[in-house]
Amino acid sequence: MNQGSVLDLGRQGVEVALMVSLPILAVTLFLGLLVSVFQAVTQVQEMTLTFVPKLVGVAIILAFMGNWMLTTLVQFMHLCFERASMLGA
Repeated sequence: MNQGSVLDLGRQGVEVALMVSLPILAVTLFLGLLVSVFQAVTQVQEMTLTFVPKLVGVAIILAFMGNWMLTTLVQFMHLCFERASMLGA
């Protein structure tokens, strides 16, 4: 295994990590922004008001996109194991 293939596998790993985490991060960012605007408008400073919508949003995203996330991670792990098996040959 040369440097190029190691760097390619590392790049693919970063891409997979970004693809899998981006939907969750985007939803929490959007919901956090909405809750912050709501708190600024109504002057309600409740700590649980920031946490609960994010938790519900992440649960919904995982329910709808969890299968795709798991499939993407499993495909990447198959690629890693395939490359590792070729290392010994």
